[in-house]
Amino acid sequence: MKDRIETAIAKFMEGYNCAQSVFYSFCDDLQFDKETALKMATGLGAGMARKEEVCGAVTGGIIVIGVKYGRGEKDDRKATELTYQKTLDLMNQFTEEHGTYICRNLLNGCELTTEEGQKQFKENDLLNKVCKGCVRTVVELLEDIIAVAKSLDRFGVQGTPLSKGL
Repeated sequence: MKDRIETAIAKFMEGYNCAQSVFYSFCDDLQFDKETALKMATGLGAGMARKEEVCGAVTGGIIVIGVKYGRGEKDDRKATELTYQKTLDLMNQFTEEHGTYICRNLLNGCELTTEEGQKQFKENDLLNKVCKGCVRTVVELLEDIIAVAKSLDRFGVQGTPLSKGL
């Protein structure tokens, strides 16, 4: 787990956004092209193009869940339901940890679409004080969600929602 966290944070500190950093850190395990991952997640940073909607780290995590569990052309609806459940697990657990998954609330209303807001973001070091922690949390949560799913699959239990008690 530490390697993925370190990879995600290193990518984030290199200047890639939160969504890119989370997705990138899982590419090797997902056998997903890193360059494609970085490009796919670009528009999701800062709550989707700085609109401060769903936290970019969370949306990056949702992409990871989709690549791992999502419904392809030959899959049935069970894959969709499993993906929805794991996405809800991620969002709910992130909210437990941070109080919300909405970027503007995480950043206390700092308006990233304006020059003033971007200045405030830098002056208050929100990249390190807030965003870096969000990236870390999502990677940790994904590790748990995927690990629980693997252990359940070993026992023939598929599609079981993740709960804190497992």
